[in-house]
Amino acid sequence: MDIELAGRWALVSGSSQGIGQAIATELARSGASVVVNGRSQDKTERAAEEIRKDVPGAELIPIAADLASAEGAEQLEEQVGELDILVNNLGIFGAKPVLEIDDDEWRRYFEVNVLSAVRLIRMYLPGMMERGFGRVMNIASDSAVVTPLEMVHYGMTKTALLAVTRGYAKAAAGTGVTVNSVMAGPTHTPGVEDFVHELVADELPWDEAQAQFMKEHRPYSLIQRLIEPAEIGNMVVYLSSEQASATTGGAVRVDGGYIDSILP
Repeated sequence: MDIELAGRWALVSGSSQGIGQAIATELARSGASVVVNGRSQDKTERAAEEIRKDVPGAELIPIAADLASAEGAEQLEEQVGELDILVNNLGIFGAKPVLEIDDDEWRRYFEVNVLSAVRLIRMYLPGMMERGFGRVMNIASDSAVVTPLEMVHYGMTKTALLAVTRGYAKAAAGTGVTVNSVMAGPTHTPGVEDFVHELVADELPWDEAQAQFMKEHRPYSLIQRLIEPAEIGNMVVYLSSEQASATTGGAVRVDGGYIDSILP
């Protein structure tokens, strides 16, 4: 399958590191022009430089804006015009006993992981619908349907994203615009490495720590390893393409077979 995204403009929120940077890289590799986003200008520009090393000649615009706030979203909108592809990747996670999560923490997770996506969809979906083409993807998680005991607040936000996705897909019905969730499984990023070491003995070498984490905390993974970020990026590239025109309103899994269900 030859996927060509030349001429398409994409925004990947929270793309200055990790999964977001990998998604931005793969979109650029397929020819899209990409807005790289993070909260820090230095970090965002550094991510753009790293992407250009992987994809020489990539057209990238690094924009620092805190999209967890309405003010940050408006700041980005002033600098970014029409979009063809919107990837809502921004998110936070962390382990905490559910009975110790206070109101402020519940609100913070919802604000960052859900409302940041809703704001950007409201901004850019109408234009996509008017032009008859658009791709919106919300990066969800296996935690949307397999609620992790160590971070229920995170799982709650990813479940909410599935509903947000379905609702906006219905709003865009018949317009040529697709809206999907990408359900990422346990993925190998620096943040996840830190998370793994919070749950597994710090002194273990990484390969052993990863194996123990998968065995004890993600035992249903069928690939029995962490997913590499580029594997998430590859799915996003496909869903961004003309070839994915009949896939909308869905929760598309890149979870390594972790979710023990035929359907999400």
